[in-house]
Amino acid sequence: MWWKLLLIVPLAIYVVIAAVMFFAQTSLLFPAGQVGAAGPPPPGSERLELAASAGERLVGLHIPPARGEGDLLILGFAGNAWNAASAAEYLHDLFPEAHVAAFHYRGYAPSGGAPDAVAMQQDALLIHDFVKARLRPGRTIAIGLSIGSGIAPYLAARRPLDGLVLVTPFDSLADLAAGHYPWLPVRLLLRHRMEPAAELRATRLPVAILAGARDTLVRPARTDALRRAVPNLVFDRTIAGATHNDIYDRPEFRRAMGEALDRLLSEPRA
Repeated sequence: MWWKLLLIVPLAIYVVIAAVMFFAQTSLLFPAGQVGAAGPPPPGSERLELAASAGERLVGLHIPPARGEGDLLILGFAGNAWNAASAAEYLHDLFPEAHVAAFHYRGYAPSGGAPDAVAMQQDALLIHDFVKARLRPGRTIAIGLSIGSGIAPYLAARRPLDGLVLVTPFDSLADLAAGHYPWLPVRLLLRHRMEPAAELRATRLPVAILAGARDTLVRPARTDALRRAVPNLVFDRTIAGATHNDIYDRPEFRRAMGEALDRLLSEPRA
């Protein structure tokens, strides 16, 4: 009887762990409750609101150019633990000559609904259409930060953009998760799907990639796989010594972001 227990007990423990991971995956991928509040918005900024497909309220922030009217729109898609308003302010600091807009993902207060990868990607289309109709920019660049690098390519495959910047990006959310949990059947358990490499493989949109050399969350293999899938990679920079989170604080990253934008805007318009 004891040998049966030796087989059954470990199997039961494994099944319980797999079940816990299955039901906890949304909070692990989208820790909306851990996102801190943003500070006071910059002067002149405005709160934006729109209704998603099922009526959920999506809330965003638009920060106008620091000087002049500006002809460039930066659409920002934040990391999974980053307040979208804070991300908008960070991008405004990098690109003060542009309009910057970013929305809180559904399930991230003050936006309504519940976090869901497919819904977030579909929301990106609504956000793009809403902001462009409101501001009527001459050129539009989307910037995806971390998990946002899984959302911005979905938009890029379905709407006309002038360029795409991806920071610490991955090729596939399923492959990324499987690399962290090789002992689990992640591809069977994962309910949330993002496939940036597949989305970009058929587009000629100019793309810039920036990564951290010491990123242990999005490992180099996943970013390398994305690089190989992008047909028109016009800027590629790996920041020496940078990790997944501290890359944003590094002066060399800020310089590289400026170079990436200049490179994208120098591309012939489609």
